[in-house]
Amino acid sequence: MTVPAKKNSWRVVDIVTAAVLGVACGLLFWVWNSIGDAGFKALDALTPGLGGLVTGIWFTGGVLGGLIIRKPGAAVFVELVAASVSAVLGSQWGIETLYSGLAQGFGAELIFLIFAYRRFGLFTAVLSGIGAGVGAFILELFLTPNLAMSLQFNLIYLTCLIISGAVLAGVFSYYLVKALAKTGALDRFGAGRERFDQAA
Repeated sequence: MTVPAKKNSWRVVDIVTAAVLGVACGLLFWVWNSIGDAGFKALDALTPGLGGLVTGIWFTGGVLGGLIIRKPGAAVFVELVAASVSAVLGSQWGIETLYSGLAQGFGAELIFLIFAYRRFGLFTAVLSGIGAGVGAFILELFLTPNLAMSLQFNLIYLTCLIISGAVLAGVFSYYLVKALAKTGALDRFGAGRERFDQAA
């Protein structure tokens, strides 16, 4: 099943909102770069791979973009803008931050695509967060020494990425969108109009 062409079309308000979302998420990523990295290293010191539990915050851009804009490419666009802002502000991972943004964005985007950009509930949000985590995992197999690490490490790391993506990106983003919708900030989007449908 395909989405009607008109529904697929990006409006000016979609582009502007996606850009603003990307910048806001980029600022969040920049703050989390130090906090999350410290938490990652502390958890990894306990059990290698456990650091993946703190990564979900870096996946929120794609999930939020998909849940709010609801157009093809929104998840990738917002996550990439966020990664770009984080990199410009001084991410310790340099250009690799952009690669991560693309991988995580595509991972999240794939879930919205599977549902033909028609389902935006908690289940979809959680799967999208997981998709971003899997995207990050696949990229890091080649950008980092992870491919040479033990099977145990990679299984633990992937599991932690999935959990973190589901909770910190999926659940958090879903309820953040719900909270924003209640304020009226999303009335020009499907996420905002749903509150009127539910109230009827």
